[in-house]
Amino acid sequence: MDITFAGDKVTLVGKEVKVGDEAVNFTATKADLSDFNLDELKGKVVIISAAPSLDTSVCAFQAQRFNKEASDLSDDVAIVNITVDLPFSQKRFCDAYEIGNTITVSDYKNREFGEKYGFLIDELKLLTRGIIIIDKDGKVAYVEYVPEVTHEVNFDAALEKVKELI
Repeated sequence: MDITFAGDKVTLVGKEVKVGDEAVNFTATKADLSDFNLDELKGKVVIISAAPSLDTSVCAFQAQRFNKEASDLSDDVAIVNITVDLPFSQKRFCDAYEIGNTITVSDYKNREFGEKYGFLIDELKLLTRGIIIIDKDGKVAYVEYVPEVTHEVNFDAALEKVKELI
């Protein structure tokens, strides 16, 4: 798969995730520095919204859009925003933009998500932009790796898939 960042080709570390794969548990860090585990959301439809940094306009919009959409979805849906920003920065962002309908976690410490799901950009140690949707049975139902990291995800396609699953 070819991914670029501002036009320059980058290398993703880890195994590319495909529809039908079993969702692999990973640990990330919450704002209070406690661990978040994907397994905490078993039985829900999970949208994992991956982005490089909330300090960029495209990433900020992605988090805000999914936060807004979350209020229109079922309680059976959980949305996880994940970046490698420090948890303190993520908390400031979420407080400033009233992001409260989603879970925001950091992959800064071990980069488990990035490596297990093939989203870690080797050259930058940031996450590439994309979406993974996991069904209630723990299977990957939708995957998007955005070909150019500075572009937006396909919100409509992702939300349509979620509505099919709930």
